[in-house]
Amino acid sequence: MNYIAIIHHDPGSAYGVSFPDVPDCFAASDEAGDILKHAIAALDDYFSDGKLHPEPSAIEEIRADVADDLAEGAYLIAVPFIDRKTKSERINVSFDRGLLRAIDEAANTAGLNRSAYLALSAKNEITGQH
Repeated sequence: MNYIAIIHHDPGSAYGVSFPDVPDCFAASDEAGDILKHAIAALDDYFSDGKLHPEPSAIEEIRADVADDLAEGAYLIAVPFIDRKTKSERINVSFDRGLLRAIDEAANTAGLNRSAYLALSAKNEITGQH
């Protein structure tokens, strides 16, 4: 699930991140390259205490709602949200044997089992923290 964030930035200040669909959730970042990381963490923190997850609005609706901000230089980004409180699900996947050996070696080096390593790798890829 992705939430749309609006990013504001004035020269000499941090980047401000807000979520039209989650009005009480905010983030800030000193560096442009860290905006997504801080936005993901803000959503994770906000929903960690059991708050309801609103259905994300269509980007066209948000774009219309924040048109004045966009005209003044703000911009939108999609921020992935992965609910931590979901139940694990057993699945069947297939890998090339050589790739599977490499995955197992990397998992072992990281001190993780195969499932934990694959889940962490997928989450890092989805959230752009690779």
